[in-house]
Amino acid sequence: MFETNRRGLLTGAASLAAVSVVGFPAYAKIGGKKDKVKAAFVYVGPVGDYGYSFAQDQGRKYLEQKLGDKVSTNYVENVSEGPDAERVIRQLAQAGNDIVFTTSFGFMNPTLKVARQFPNVAFDHATGYKTAKNMGNYNSRFYQGRAVLGTIAGMMSKTGKGGYVASFPIPEVVMGIDAFTLAARAVNPKFTTQVVWVNSWYDPAKEAEAAKALLSQGVDVISQHTDSPAPLQAAEQAGVIAFGQAWDMTKFAPKSQMTAIVDHWGPYYVDEVNRLLAGDWKPRSVWWGMKEDILEMAPWNPRMPEDVQKAAQKIVDETKAGTYDVFTGPIKDKSGKLRVKDGVKIPDEELLKLDWYVEGVQGV
Repeated sequence: MFETNRRGLLTGAASLAAVSVVGFPAYAKIGGKKDKVKAAFVYVGPVGDYGYSFAQDQGRKYLEQKLGDKVSTNYVENVSEGPDAERVIRQLAQAGNDIVFTTSFGFMNPTLKVARQFPNVAFDHATGYKTAKNMGNYNSRFYQGRAVLGTIAGMMSKTGKGGYVASFPIPEVVMGIDAFTLAARAVNPKFTTQVVWVNSWYDPAKEAEAAKALLSQGVDVISQHTDSPAPLQAAEQAGVIAFGQAWDMTKFAPKSQMTAIVDHWGPYYVDEVNRLLAGDWKPRSVWWGMKEDILEMAPWNPRMPEDVQKAAQKIVDETKAGTYDVFTGPIKDKSGKLRVKDGVKIPDEELLKLDWYVEGVQGV
């Protein structure tokens, strides 16, 4: 399962505390001080997807804007996960890039293989868990935003049925489905989430078809962990509420989009390149969230009732303050078995390999 997919994270400033996911080998020092850094980016989708790859490319542009002539960047879009990724990553390392950012989960093993072949090049992989002497990883707590979406869905759904257009059953996606459902059932205990898998990160036709299939089953909320606006547009046509993915997609569904999770990768990229410029880069393993501003919620749709806006904002505020965590027990799985005791939080190491679904999830 881990060979076929991806994904991502976010931001940061140097002063933020890094969360160690795995132990590092003795790291390689990547050269001395530099006057200019050449940075490459590998995207799983097109930069025009208006979702995840679009957000990643906004981070690249932010890097250029902030560092000016101290950095030059290049990117390759629409890179398939697997052998094609390895070929592209190797070419970028051979092309004289000082650092290569590989931004999808399924790029992990190809990145690791190439990193071992080019010990003087720095590599950063988004959303994975493997590291090397010259390869770090970074991730975003996307599930924190999913809890906000679930809260809105639970309060606004009239049928108590939500639809979820999902990409691949990797821990990142499972986390999102579970967080969305847990938050929705916290306000409506009978709420259910129907999942349809499209086995793609970006395929507008498949995403639209999946959304329409969900709508035909009586759902009146559409959420997604895929990257095109197609599910939102299907929701707009059907007159139901929905949520954007990775970026504010309001222009595609001004009536239906209640909010969206917005990814902020730029500050993390600035920090990494500054480390290379200073000659003190070393691989890190970080997993940041709302508190560190690596993700935020798009503005609330004015059509959202005031009490829903307040409830959603409360989740945001308490998440930032560290007083709310959607993965705090009691939590039962879809078979009704108690998986997490009352008051206990699922630890990060377990979240990062999450492969089970909470009560209320259907279609998995």
